[in-house]
Amino acid sequence: MGRSRTYDWEDPTVSAAAVGRYSGLDFLREMQAGRLPAPPISATLGMTLEEVEHGRVVFALVPGEEHYNPIGSVHGGVYATLLDSAAGCAVQSVLPPGTGYTSLDLTVKFLRPVTVDTGTVRAVGTVVSSGRRTALAQAELFDAADRLLAHTTSSCLLFPV
Repeated sequence: MGRSRTYDWEDPTVSAAAVGRYSGLDFLREMQAGRLPAPPISATLGMTLEEVEHGRVVFALVPGEEHYNPIGSVHGGVYATLLDSAAGCAVQSVLPPGTGYTSLDLTVKFLRPVTVDTGTVRAVGTVVSSGRRTALAQAELFDAADRLLAHTTSSCLLFPV
């Protein structure tokens, strides 16, 4: 009856140390290409950075039982993590070298349940507005049929690194 899952990740300090040396877009492209290690949360959840462009990123995840809550569907925290990553990285993609960000808030609306039968889901993050000190982004979670599963908005604080 037991199930298990094993995964590996790389040293997160390598990527963290590189943040200030690249523009946000170049940093994400280096990560997507595998020249910088992905964050450990990517391995923990099994999510991948699929697309990166200025002001827009896409993460993907294949839902598994390891993502389930006690009622037999994907836990809202998994949705929130995907959406937070997509919104935050969309903001990161517009930042100049030497600038970092952190999420100030995250408002998530869960619209449909996700199960292993849903198949691959995609979190599409876009920048709504970016200023000197804050940025606003949104992210939407879609299934393979492009049905909207969840939506989020996120405010981010921008700061020098």
